[in-house]
Amino acid sequence: MRVAVAFDHRGVRLREEVLGTLAELGHEAVDLGTDTDAVRIDYPDKARETGEAIRSGEAERGILVCGSGVGASIAACKIAGIRAAICHDVYSAHQGVEHDDMNVICLGSEVIGPSLARDLVRTFLGARFDGGERYVRRLKKIEAIESEMSNA
Repeated sequence: MRVAVAFDHRGVRLREEVLGTLAELGHEAVDLGTDTDAVRIDYPDKARETGEAIRSGEAERGILVCGSGVGASIAACKIAGIRAAICHDVYSAHQGVEHDDMNVICLGSEVIGPSLARDLVRTFLGARFDGGERYVRRLKKIEAIESEMSNA
């Protein structure tokens, strides 16, 4: 699977764990940076780059890492077709994909450590959308909201 990965200057603390886990699992990273905390990088810019990579087909899923995961999640959800959420537990990391077709996981480098980051990435990438009727129905409602609000 091709996975867009992006880090702001605080998220870069988990960079090696995220990239290493992708490589270990045999996934291809679409590395959108950053690789240093020396320069402040705004998480909305990284969210946009990740969303664009998914929307264009360059990547199938995305991993965004900022300090808390909150800002990255808020920004990513503004992009049509992107279903992003903060996941700091393995249940949410797989359930978000299975039931909600989540395509971007947001992690907080100040909230979780390297070991949990690896577990979350493995869980997120190993999960598949269930495709059940009720889940598809709910996704269609989300898409309708997205469409209606874009014309507001």
